[in-house]
Amino acid sequence: MSSMLNDPMEDGCPEAPGPGTFRAEPDNQQQPISQARCWCSLRRGCVVLAALMVLAGAGVGSWLLVLCLWPAASPSTSTLQEEETTVSCPGVSSEEALLPVLPKTVSFRINGEDSLLEAQVTAWPGWLLVCQEGWNPGLGLQVCRSLGHLRLIHHKGVNLSDIKLNSSQEFVQISSRLGDLLEEVWQPRDNCTSGRIVSLRCSECGARPLASRIVGGQAVAPGRWPWQASVTLGSRHTCGGSVLAPHWVVTAAHCMHSFRLSYLSSWRVYAGLVSHSAVRPHQGAVVEKIISHPLYSAQSHDYDVALLRLRTPLNFSDTVGAVCLPAEEQHFPRGSQCWVSGWGHTDPSHTHGSDTLQDTMVPLLSTQLCNSSCMYSGALTPRMLCAGYLDGRADACQGDSGGPLVCPAGDTWHLVGVVSWGRGCAEPNHPGVYAKVAEFLDWIHGTVR
Repeated sequence: MSSMLNDPMEDGCPEAPGPGTFRAEPDNQQQPISQARCWCSLRRGCVVLAALMVLAGAGVGSWLLVLCLWPAASPSTSTLQEEETTVSCPGVSSEEALLPVLPKTVSFRINGEDSLLEAQVTAWPGWLLVCQEGWNPGLGLQVCRSLGHLRLIHHKGVNLSDIKLNSSQEFVQISSRLGDLLEEVWQPRDNCTSGRIVSLRCSECGARPLASRIVGGQAVAPGRWPWQASVTLGSRHTCGGSVLAPHWVVTAAHCMHSFRLSYLSSWRVYAGLVSHSAVRPHQGAVVEKIISHPLYSAQSHDYDVALLRLRTPLNFSDTVGAVCLPAEEQHFPRGSQCWVSGWGHTDPSHTHGSDTLQDTMVPLLSTQLCNSSCMYSGALTPRMLCAGYLDGRADACQGDSGGPLVCPAGDTWHLVGVVSWGRGCAEPNHPGVYAKVAEFLDWIHGTVR
C-alpha cells in the first residue's frame, strides 16, 4: 500500500545549506538573488582594488587579487558537494537521544488460567498477588484500562486454598482509605488476612487467532487484523476504522467532517472484511452516533479522532475482534516495527482504492525528526506521531484514513495511531502522520462510558 490523506501544506524540504540551493516559498526566492548580487559587488570591488595595487607594485597587487577572489569561489564548490550528499536537517542529529522513560510506580498483569491479578510495586522485587481486602469494582476498571482494555468484564475473590502457590509467594493489599492506583496505597504482605485473592477479567483485545505472516504491501488474509473496519457512506468505502468493542469503532475526525451533512443512517461499518467485492447491500452495522473530538481542527488536523457508536453490536469471532488501546504509560520507542492497513490507494497516481485489504510495516519516527525543516517544519502537535521511511518506500494513502497503526507488545497488539494526514503518498522525507491514541485515552474512556 502507499499511504495517507494529502495535506494542504506545500512547504518543500530545503537542501543542504549553501548559496543558490534553496527550495523555498516564493516569498523567499529573493535570498539566492541577493546573495549573488553581494558576491558580484565584492568581485568588482576586488578587481578595482587589484588594479590600483598593480600600479603601486605588481607583487602586492597580485597577492591582494588572490586574497579577494578566493572566498567567492569557495561556496559554489561546497554547494555541489552538499547537493550530492543526503539531505541533512538542521538541528536534528542522525542519532537522536532517547528521552528517559520513568518507571511506573505500580504495574499490573493478569496471569494464568484463573486470571489472577498480580501487581509489581517499585522497589519491591517480584510480582505480588493482590489480596481481596480493600478491593472494589472501580479499582478493577482502572486496572483494565491501565492495561489497554476498554472494560471490566468480571472480578471475584479466589480462596488461597484452591490454588497452588510457591512457598515464597508474597502478596499486596490496597489500603481501604484510598481508592486509586498510587504506589503508596499498595502494601506488601506475607499473607492475606481474608485468605482470598483477586481474579480479574477484562474485555478481550489485541489477539489475532488466525494471524499469518505476510510480506507488507500485499493482500491480507482473513483474521490477520480482526479489528480492521471499513467505514462506508452508502455503498462507498470512505475510511478505515478500528474496532474497540462490539458497539464502538474509532476512526479519524476528518472522515466524518468531510461528510457532516450526510444522513447518519447512510453510514455503515463492516468488520471481518477482506475484499469489498464480497459486500452485499445493507450488510454491515448501522452507525447510530458519530462523536468527533470536540477540539478537532480541520486546518491543523489536530485532535483528528472520532468514535462511532453502532446501533447493533458486532459479532466477535476469529475474524472480528477488538484492538487494545495503549497501556498506561506504555512507551513504543522510535524504530518500533508497527503495521498500518487499509483499502486505500496502492499507488499515488491511482484514482481508486484497493478492493483487497493491504498492509505494510512502518517504523515509528521521532517527532523531533518529523518536525524538522526537512519534513513538516513544526506542523506536528503533541497529539500526533509519524511513522514510515525517509526514502518513501511504504506509506498509507487516500482511503486509508481513520485506519489503524498497531504495534505489538508480546502477543498483544495496541492501537498506537489513527491514519490522519501527510504530504502526498510515500514521498521521500514526508512520512505518514497519525493521531496519537495515547493522548485521547481519557476522552475515549469517558465517551464510551
